[in-house]
Amino acid sequence: MKSVLSTSILLLALALWLPLFSFSQVTVEDYEAARATGEYNEKVYRSRISPTWIGDTHHFWYEVQTRKGEEYYLVDAGRTNKKEAFNQEELARALNEATGEDYEPYDLPLRRLEFDKDLQSVSFVVNRVEWQYNRSDQSLKKLKELEEDRDGDRDHWGEGRDYLDNDPEISPDSNWVAYIQDYDVWVKNRNTDKEHQLSFDGSEGDLYSSFIRWSPDSKKLATYKVRPNKDRYIHFVESSPDDQLQPELHKRRYLKPGDALPIKRPNLFDIEKLKQIPVSGEPFEHQYSTSRIEWWEDSRGFTFEFNQRGHQLYQVVEVNAQTGDTKVLIEEKSETFVDYSNRAKLIRHNINDGEEIIWTSERDGWNHIYLFDGHTGKVKNQITQGEWVVRNIVNVDEEERTVLFQASGRNPGEDPYSIHYYRVNFDGSDLKPLTPEQAHHRATFSKDHKYFVDNYSRPDQVPKTVLRETASSEKLMELEEGDISDLLDEGWTMPEVFTAKGRDGKTNIWGNIYRPSNFDESKTYPIIEAIYAGPHGSHVSKSFRPSRGDISKLTEMGFIVVQIDGMGTNNRSKEFLDVCWQNLKDAGFPDRILWMKAAAEQYPYMDTSRVGIYGTSAGGQSAMGALLFHPEFYKAGVASCGCHDNRMDKMWWNEAWMGYPIGPHYAASSNVVNAHKLEGDLMLIVGEIDDNVDPASTFQVADALIEADKEFELVVMPGFRHTSGGDYGTRKRMDFFIEHLMEKKPPQWNKQ
Repeated sequence: MKSVLSTSILLLALALWLPLFSFSQVTVEDYEAARATGEYNEKVYRSRISPTWIGDTHHFWYEVQTRKGEEYYLVDAGRTNKKEAFNQEELARALNEATGEDYEPYDLPLRRLEFDKDLQSVSFVVNRVEWQYNRSDQSLKKLKELEEDRDGDRDHWGEGRDYLDNDPEISPDSNWVAYIQDYDVWVKNRNTDKEHQLSFDGSEGDLYSSFIRWSPDSKKLATYKVRPNKDRYIHFVESSPDDQLQPELHKRRYLKPGDALPIKRPNLFDIEKLKQIPVSGEPFEHQYSTSRIEWWEDSRGFTFEFNQRGHQLYQVVEVNAQTGDTKVLIEEKSETFVDYSNRAKLIRHNINDGEEIIWTSERDGWNHIYLFDGHTGKVKNQITQGEWVVRNIVNVDEEERTVLFQASGRNPGEDPYSIHYYRVNFDGSDLKPLTPEQAHHRATFSKDHKYFVDNYSRPDQVPKTVLRETASSEKLMELEEGDISDLLDEGWTMPEVFTAKGRDGKTNIWGNIYRPSNFDESKTYPIIEAIYAGPHGSHVSKSFRPSRGDISKLTEMGFIVVQIDGMGTNNRSKEFLDVCWQNLKDAGFPDRILWMKAAAEQYPYMDTSRVGIYGTSAGGQSAMGALLFHPEFYKAGVASCGCHDNRMDKMWWNEAWMGYPIGPHYAASSNVVNAHKLEGDLMLIVGEIDDNVDPASTFQVADALIEADKEFELVVMPGFRHTSGGDYGTRKRMDFFIEHLMEKKPPQWNKQ
């Protein structure tokens, strides 16, 4: 009997002890160590720089963090000479004497720094005062006091409202001024003050735009006739404004998918004959937008760009200035979407006043550069080609007939997102690489593009900065090389670039693995994915960054954090991107899950039974979507300011990827419609006055979760706009993942 009693007592003690063990307390000191990762950037020296070329010279200056502090250098590229930009100790002394402050020589708060062309003096702003410092005699002169910077207009989601600008337009020869009066187009002769009405059919519901463009010879003008749409507004209440006790009601113009858009039709007027030249707008009625009215330099006509509603047709159209006839010069078609949102796509550069046109396109499945005949609209030749992508055009040299451009994915075995620089002839010959190192490059060119500063790194490679000559790509001098010895002394762990096959079994999916500073491969670690899967870009960092915000904080708390660019994101092939079309809930999850499983197979300390996810905006939509559509893998998620139903979000972004008209596929991707599927642990964070993603999107998904009797946490941030929650949100995320993935208790914050 005694033995049985002893066993029972032991079992009872174990039962009481085990929960205490599994829910062990995480300390405030642990959180403080996590917050301290924000100081990692200060422990890296001579790292990434941002050079500024001085006018059209071959001189540039840059600022770099050293062990002393911030140091300034001046470089003569032609002579490969580098020296101190100015005497910082003398400048600090002069500033202190002039202001009564106590500035340190290597902690000078200089803004808007600018050298004059002869390099004798440098101007800058300190505390809204502009100063000039003479480098020769080390004298300091106060130039003027500046007004305080003001916030810009935040009412920026009303697509297509450029026609509301009411400023009159003066002709290039200064003889005429054009303006809108009573919805019609008028001109006035500035020599005689005589006014002339050019159009007679404008009305409140069908008006002429004050977006007026004169021909270079001042004989014609072009504008739009606009049939306005009915505006939609989002409304939200700021509960705790700084300047009053009572709540404040806000509203923003904000078109959503399916809403009516203004219809803008090009119109043409002859000033010599004071009459309108008819232009057929019928082919362009079903529009998302018409944009970029640009006259040819010889005034023979103008062009505009037409984006059809649904984003499956995009055209460059020419209007003949004599007849008003329209001709399509360039046309892009897609059964899914023409991607106009990426800055590298649909780039246009006119050669010799439109004799030829440089144009970027995905028409062969990869983003490349084409040369068009500017008169016939025929492709003369494809300038670049292959299974890699052009990322931007840097410069077009019409005399040399060369294109300087960024590209990625051209080097076998290298990360396909790493940017390199190239030069190529218009006919596609002599493609020359300018940045040979296997890394992510950021180049800054002199005005004449003869030289460039090349800063390159990888997540797992310290930055290096060199000066190169463009024609030969020769390295002329080494400028800086990052020093991370102090960072390594802190126990910082280098990220790992990791690849695994995607859902098709052949495409490499790329991402980064971030480990704790006290990493121990004999332990097991929960995994957290930091997600952003917006199709408009690729989002995994490709350059060196010692501190990565919440990622660094979470790793310091004992998580392994990953970032992955799955299918449906940008900067790979068109086929890779098209996965997102009408299916944003996909978010590359089949690829992401396979990637993490492959990583865990190689690194058994990565525990795929404890996987969390977090993200903001489109990342917030994906973070919750992971729990709804892949609950077998993702166990906990934090979704901040998510666009949880694409019908509730801004028009351009969602119609671009989900298509038009609005159909059942929108509901299929909706976290609101699918909220009843929630199985894991979820936290929602929202800024109450978010004017980027309608905060009602988060409240509607919360309503659906309540209706489905689901457990979740809702954190509303008073006074916050589009946000991940700031410091409070960061702490709440850490608390949440510690409790749900580590089964530990965060500190009792109210008792600290």
